[in-house]
Amino acid sequence: MDTIFDLRNVSYSYAGKIDALRDINLKIKRGEQVSIIGSNGCGKSTLLAILDGLVYASSGELYAYGNLVSEEAFDGIKDNEFRTFFRTKVGFVFQNSDIQLFSSTVYEEIAFGPLQLRLPIDDVKSRVEDVMEMMQIGKLRDRSPHTLSGGEKKKVCIASVLANNPDVLLMDEPSAGLDPRTQLWLIELLQELAHAGKTVITATHDLEIIDQISNRSIVMGEDHRIRLDRDAESVLSNYELLLSTNLVHEHTHLHGKLVHEHLHVHGEGKKEHMHAINGKEHNHHRAR
Repeated sequence: MDTIFDLRNVSYSYAGKIDALRDINLKIKRGEQVSIIGSNGCGKSTLLAILDGLVYASSGELYAYGNLVSEEAFDGIKDNEFRTFFRTKVGFVFQNSDIQLFSSTVYEEIAFGPLQLRLPIDDVKSRVEDVMEMMQIGKLRDRSPHTLSGGEKKKVCIASVLANNPDVLLMDEPSAGLDPRTQLWLIELLQELAHAGKTVITATHDLEIIDQISNRSIVMGEDHRIRLDRDAESVLSNYELLLSTNLVHEHTHLHGKLVHEHLHVHGEGKKEHMHAINGKEHNHHRAR
């Protein structure tokens, strides 16, 4: 497989003071399904932003498709052939859908990218219709994106990226806030994209889905460094690593591929035993 991203000793800090990434060395090849996991604030979103060329490394270098991604190359005034190529090949789905949505209707939102590629109008229409059908959102075509539910907004955001037919899809916490049905839909979509040969890189702290959407998992520590880069199954079975990176707590137990938390709440006149899977609590036993 060809290498798409090659990060060499990449570090990033906000305002030159607050570290977000430290000494990241990483290669991602074409067609890989990669999850980047870690607790909040470990640098997952920043890493995705660097891969998308939204921010640039404070030190170190990022190569994409064999070319250096730099502020000079991407933000220069003159036309840049590689910048144009990169923007057609790499798509980013933000965690907060409202940041990504700006058009008056769903149709216009999805058509925006292909129009920027200066495709013929008939080709734009064809792409939009095909993507809306694939995402099952045709009935939303004339709706304002900001009137949609959270799950519908997520679908429109993904559709607007897929309309450009990118090779790489970067997704930041895509399952956050989704109901169970929409989360299942998302998992199945990512699996379909994998079968189609797309490279999908997903930042998440949802341990429940990583072995369903990725075959490689990169664990970020709270020190903003890569702690482990291995297959998803090995990561899920490494309890000490998950504990040390604040992805589980000391009351968590591993049962096969599932992560279970046993929470005991003791109060005056009652004893409550809650059984949770990845933070999703279910009443298991209650005695008064």
